[in-house]
Amino acid sequence: MNFFIDTNLILDFLSERKPFAENANQIFNLAYNKHIFLYTSSQSVLTSHYILKKAFAEEKVRKSLSEILEIIKIISVDKIILQKGLKSIHKDYEDAVQIFCAHKTENLTGIITRDMKDFSTSEISVFAPDEAIIYINKKLKS
Repeated sequence: MNFFIDTNLILDFLSERKPFAENANQIFNLAYNKHIFLYTSSQSVLTSHYILKKAFAEEKVRKSLSEILEIIKIISVDKIILQKGLKSIHKDYEDAVQIFCAHKTENLTGIITRDMKDFSTSEISVFAPDEAIIYINKKLKS
């Protein structure tokens, strides 16, 4: 199963944000153990760095991001994706870019995000983290 993860899941995991970290930890553990594969955009990594460095030491942020880059596959944001995002019906440009990056993921199961409302216009299935965990566990048992 291949999932595209939004920036908020990375931030929940790396900053241990309560109460969201528990679900993020489960999702990253599933990926670490190769039960699922995670993808995100290059923009998500940059945004995560920018936000995390406000709360944590630069060295810790870089180390944490380096570690998750071993687990997550990166979809590059290119000019075509940026243009598609600008022309799209999606109200939030950043989320539109995320959705178009997700489209580049082969055999995508869905997008995992806590920002369900801004992804509601996505043609791709969208899962809240807790919904994704339930879905994944059902698939692993069958």
